[in-house]
Amino acid sequence: MSAQQPLHGTVAACWTTAAGWRGVLITGAPGAGKSDLALRLTGRGWRLVADDYAHVVASGGALYAIAPETIAGRMEARGVGVLTACARGLTRLSLTVELTDGKVERLPEAESRTFDGVSLQLLRLNGFEASAVEKVAAALARL
Repeated sequence: MSAQQPLHGTVAACWTTAAGWRGVLITGAPGAGKSDLALRLTGRGWRLVADDYAHVVASGGALYAIAPETIAGRMEARGVGVLTACARGLTRLSLTVELTDGKVERLPEAESRTFDGVSLQLLRLNGFEASAVEKVAAALARL
């Protein structure tokens, strides 16, 4: 693995019987709802990997994420403060989610985002929609 500068984004992971732990990298502009979406995912049994920044590295054709030591196990909940979260360490990434406040295509063409030479499927959505958690889970299940 090669070390990189921390990537601005939040990572949450869920356990699947077929593939073990699978991580989702959530990106977007400041205030787009990255931490808010991760908080709702953890409320559904997911684990926080990193909030706000993550070290993302490529190894063996896959991408892995881990929180910088200074923020591991903590996340910010806007209006509440910094919370302790049920956290997970190094996790393989399976999907990237880009949060937007713009219009989201009803039936988008498949897209991917490449990090350090490794591509991940990309899902664009509004993170504040009530269905955002279910959309992330459904997209991950399709991989």
